[in-house]
Amino acid sequence: MLWLALACPVAAQSREYKVRHQHFRHGGEGILVIDADAISFEEHGKQAKHSRQWRYDDIQQLVLSPETLKIVTYEDQRWELGRDRVYVFDRLPPEFARDWYPVFASHLDRRFVAALADEKVKPDWRIPAKLIHGRGGSEGVLLAAASTVVYMSNRPGESRTWRIGDIENVSSSDPFDLTITTRERAFRFQLKQVLSEARFTDLWRRVNRANGLQILISNHSTGERQ
Repeated sequence: MLWLALACPVAAQSREYKVRHQHFRHGGEGILVIDADAISFEEHGKQAKHSRQWRYDDIQQLVLSPETLKIVTYEDQRWELGRDRVYVFDRLPPEFARDWYPVFASHLDRRFVAALADEKVKPDWRIPAKLIHGRGGSEGVLLAAASTVVYMSNRPGESRTWRIGDIENVSSSDPFDLTITTRERAFRFQLKQVLSEARFTDLWRRVNRANGLQILISNHSTGERQ
């Protein structure tokens, strides 16, 4: 869990970090350099060919967590039938995510995934919930504020912070169910308390306004649960 700074003095500076690039086996040490225009990585040793530079337009998706930085590129991997190449860096310093969150958020729109929780958000409501995926899931709490939705979990990699504009859709089949659909994927939550019709409708309207859709004041037109 992490406080996401609203302003960042490093945004106009170039910063270097000694990190590890995860390989299929083990990993390679190198230098990660980030500024307001690009991200580059220079790997040392036998795998120097892994060195790259990406301008923000070259990044298909960037996932930031307190432990790792994941960059999905448009580069094809020939031996995986053209699958997009992914670079994952770990051994980040403790302040890394806090410092660079606002820069990535401003440059990457929905391509940016904040895999961490903003503990400073002041929610309009909060509901304990289980995030369902595969045969299991994680437990935590959902917090909804005017411009942000947060899922806060103690399990590494599970937390998320979404700006309302990052959410493509919200849906619900009953008062104990909520699905949040983003560019990354759909997140289905089993709620431990009732999500009222009024709260769901308000969230649905804010998401759709952010997506530029005209809201019709009709329950039937919104597809809300009956």
